Amino acid sequence: MDNEETKGFKTINPTTEKEIKHYNYMTETEAFEAVERCHEAFSEWKLKSLSHRAEIIQNVAKKLAAHKDEYAQLMTDEMGKLLKQSQQEIELCQGICEYTATQGQEHLKDENRTLPNGGKGIIQQAPIGVIYGIQPWNFPLYQAIRYAIVNLMAGNGVLLKHAKNVTGSALMLNTIFEEAGLPKNLFTVLIIDHDTSDKIIEHDKVRGVTLTGSSEAGKYIAEKAGKALKKTVLELGSNDAYLVLDDADIELAVKTSVKGRVFNNGETCVAAKRFVVVDEVYDEFKEAFVEQMKAINYGNPNDENSKIGPMARKDLRDKIHSQVEDSIKKGTDVLCGGEIPSETGYFYPATILANVKEGQPAYDEELFGPVASLIKAKDNEDAMRIANDSRFGLGGGIFSKDEDKAVELAKKHFDTGMININSFGLAHPNMPFGGVKDSGYGREHGGFGIREFVNSKSILLNN
Repeated sequence: MDNEETKGFKTINPTTEKEIKHYNYMTETEAFEAVERCHEAFSEWKLKSLSHRAEIIQNVAKKLAAHKDEYAQLMTDEMGKLLKQSQQEIELCQGICEYTATQGQEHLKDENRTLPNGGKGIIQQAPIGVIYGIQPWNFPLYQAIRYAIVNLMAGNGVLLKHAKNVTGSALMLNTIFEEAGLPKNLFTVLIIDHDTSDKIIEHDKVRGVTLTGSSEAGKYIAEKAGKALKKTVLELGSNDAYLVLDDADIELAVKTSVKGRVFNNGETCVAAKRFVVVDEVYDEFKEAFVEQMKAINYGNPNDENSKIGPMARKDLRDKIHSQVEDSIKKGTDVLCGGEIPSETGYFYPATILANVKEGQPAYDEELFGPVASLIKAKDNEDAMRIANDSRFGLGGGIFSKDEDKAVELAKKHFDTGMININSFGLAHPNMPFGGVKDSGYGREHGGFGIREFVNSKSILLNN
């Protein structure tokens, strides 16, 4: 690592490949001082009423709306998502704020219970302190908002170490929080390297750690936090299977599958990735799927005619292309795409790989980009077996005209955290979000995330 890199880094526009801004890393001393200031702000914030916290969070939603165009453009410039999808991301985050400000009070209010001896018990959901979030670049606002808002509502302080390439988006969120009336330093952005991050986890004022990232990163962070007896919530990678059963509406399945694969340029943990299609409808699905994926044009994300923008960084494009090439060497067939374009920008075309089998990256690994793995199953039972034949378990989907049958499969057999029936969806403020197996543990949204980092405190009155 050269001396310049140890001091700081540049953010790069993936569409133009030009520098946006240069940032300097905080020193370890500066980072520790920021943690102390966040803890001091928490010490006062935890005493505020739920209604007071809710009012501030509602103001955050209003400020997001006021800055929508500016914020959306910044996200698109930093990581390449379609401008309209950046706008949709902000709208989702407004919804998270509004849900948390209303329903959050219900999830956090005191509960009274009668004790077996006739006494009285009070259960308080008490804040625990400063929560450290390590977040990725693919949803620059949403990834930060979804853990920050619930923890602020719970009365905690919040630290954010965002991915380097979306540092501007992180700092803009800090501005919005302060404009909304959040006390200074209660939400703090840490621009730090990995070594300093490890020491933040160990800091005695940090009480919990939440990470969204790869399974490998999750194992590393969980080990570091576990040694320091810090609770963690991990939302990790996945290789979501979408099952097309023998009674599926093929037109709906194809249209939804294309959307599920290319949304956010295909850079989504809970995207549709493996398409497991039963033999009876395989050829019909494949023909329509290829036709519609070929029609997905890449281009400038500010152009409303573009269906996908560039990948967020050059190394990410190089990685997925390497996975595609390795899969081809091991027997997959390319039905469309699969080649790096020659023009400026980190673009990668919508790609379909067929004849996908165990032992190929297209089957075993997460393909974090607009590449679909098409897998043939003998029948519905075999399709479910293939879906569960993965170390991941974040999301998935089932296409069937028989909703009752699909729900039964989802309940009894699909080993994953979230299942879409005849649909594709990312997140809903009122439903839990999270996975199992190598996709992590813990939940966000739906009233679940707001209780991940609280002390369920028992107060006993035995008289």
